[in-house]
Amino acid sequence: MKKTVRKILVLLFIACSFSIISAQNQKTKASLISQFNADVDDFLGYDSFGFSYDIKNNVFRKIKGNEAFEFKSVSLGKITKVDILNPLKIVLFYEDFNTVVLLDNQLNKITEINFSQNSEPIVVPAIGMSTQNQLWIFNTLNQQIGLFDYLKNEYKTVSTPLTEGIKYYQTDFNTFFWIDKKNNWFSCDIFGKTTALGKIPDFDKIEILNDHQYIFSKANLLFFKDIGKTKSDTSSEIEILQKSFDKFCYKDQILSIFTTKEITNYKIVTP
Repeated sequence: MKKTVRKILVLLFIACSFSIISAQNQKTKASLISQFNADVDDFLGYDSFGFSYDIKNNVFRKIKGNEAFEFKSVSLGKITKVDILNPLKIVLFYEDFNTVVLLDNQLNKITEINFSQNSEPIVVPAIGMSTQNQLWIFNTLNQQIGLFDYLKNEYKTVSTPLTEGIKYYQTDFNTFFWIDKKNNWFSCDIFGKTTALGKIPDFDKIEILNDHQYIFSKANLLFFKDIGKTKSDTSSEIEILQKSFDKFCYKDQILSIFTTKEITNYKIVTP
């Protein structure tokens, strides 16, 4: 009887060990789509209409085939953040001047907002497009996430004060995601509901796909991770040709890898 129990325990241990090893060695196949030289300082990705966006010599550019548009502002300094979530209303942020510029789909300026001149002063290190003529704002003066209506010039806070500094942030229309300096991952919706989403592994770069999936790089290796809505934890390495890279972007199952010389596009399918 004891031998039978011992055998069962040994078999269970082997099965569990095999499962752990298999999970650690999972691979996500990336199929090469295109590869081309790129003389740009920063590649920003693609929109749903097939336009690519980049920055060269602090000039913001939008390109598809023979169509090309540019925007530059000498007076506002360096572009520090670009949000192309809504390609009909693009957000350019100039952190040194605490100023945001909104552009239309031909990169004409719609409006320019200097937050330092707002009736309620705001210091903005983090910004993104939200819904209903609003911008996501993180205000360092009160350490709170808020929404700024750029038509009415009205600002309202939606979150409680953050207790830890922001290491990385990303926004979509309805959600402000951030990772704090202890690698804790949170989200805040437009109604102010804040949710703790878990712990993020140490990373060099990261892109959040939704509230339970993200892609991150570490030591020039690329990984897809799914914490699962049931909090199960699975991850897999994404196999790419590049041994080193500067940046990656993901949209609609297209993974773009940016190096100092070229941009490579892969097709990957995430669960």
